[in-house]
Amino acid sequence: MGLIAEVLLLPFAPVRGSGWVMGQVLREAERIYYDPSAIRAELARLEERLEAGEITEEEFDSQEDELLDRLEAAMRRGTQSDDGTAR
Repeated sequence: MGLIAEVLLLPFAPVRGSGWVMGQVLREAERIYYDPSAIRAELARLEERLEAGEITEEEFDSQEDELLDRLEAAMRRGTQSDDGTAR
C-alpha cells in the first residue's frame, strides 16, 4: 500500500515540500523571536533610545512591557520540552 500511496500522492509533492519549508521557517522565526539574549539586547537598545531622547517615557514603558512579556514567554518555553511537557 505504501508504494501505491506514494505514486498517487506524487502530484502533491511540491505542496508537501512547501509545507515543510514553511514549517522550518516558522520554527526558526520563533526561535529568534523568543531568544532571551536577543530580547535582552532589544531592552538595552530601548533604554539607550530613551536616554538619547529618541522616545518618550510612555513609549519606553509600552515597548518595555512587550519585551518583558516576550522574555517571560521565552523563559516558560525554555522550561518545556518539545512535546509540551515540563522538564
